[in-house]
Amino acid sequence: MNQSSIMQQRFQSWLVDSGEQAILRWIFRGTLIVTVAVLALDLADLQGPIASADTAASPAEIREESPALNLPNVLPSILAPLLPGGDKRLVMLPEPDGALARPMTFELVGGGKLMAIGTITPGISAIFAAEVGRHGDYIKTVVLESPGGSVADALAIGRLIREKNFATEVEARKYCASSCPLVLAGGVERRAGEKATIGVHQVAAVPTAAVNRVRDDMSVAQTISARCQHYLSEMGVSPQVWVHAMETPHNRLFVFKPDELKALNLVTTTAVPAAAPAPKARS
Repeated sequence: MNQSSIMQQRFQSWLVDSGEQAILRWIFRGTLIVTVAVLALDLADLQGPIASADTAASPAEIREESPALNLPNVLPSILAPLLPGGDKRLVMLPEPDGALARPMTFELVGGGKLMAIGTITPGISAIFAAEVGRHGDYIKTVVLESPGGSVADALAIGRLIREKNFATEVEARKYCASSCPLVLAGGVERRAGEKATIGVHQVAAVPTAAVNRVRDDMSVAQTISARCQHYLSEMGVSPQVWVHAMETPHNRLFVFKPDELKALNLVTTTAVPAAAPAPKARS
């Protein structure tokens, strides 16, 4: 008997005696190796954008009552796709500058208008409430110009506006974006001037390196989006407003057309342009 036949017989004998267990062990080891490799790749993908992300809070930052809540910046296209067809209402989100980049300030002007200009920073709702406490009898309309900010504070401001029966307004060619439309929705009457920019996008967040919190943090983000939709329904505004927000990446802006603003009941009437000052009489 040649060497090849002897080796073949030994291999067949090994298969009969213990081959099944050995094969199962090798299959298990191979599966384990593949699983570890896939997890390692997933972890690298998650850590890459998190490590390179800017740690500064964006104007669209999610803030709940707990100041320790930081959501990872991993929410974009996995929650909802971009609108098909390259919708022209989807524009790049401009960086706020000047007064818009600073925390929101409040100034009572003529005609019962409270000008609310700037970023909705965490805790600004308490300052707004204090302003209303001082001047509530004189306030008729809250005029907004803001790139958005803290969602929780925007909801709180909007609810107080509704409680006090104030109107809200975005003046002609002014800007109300991100969480700012949530404040706009609080008005018993909601006005928008000609060519006012009113838009929404996904909530953004301060990134975190805690990769194992991704699943829980995404759940929190979805809960906040649900809260926004419930709030809009309570205010008499179509929840479809926030569906557009969830469809739009946080570095883009979905800008509503004037007819959409009215169809969704986010705007109830067109703002009347301020009257031009009368010419001085010549002597």
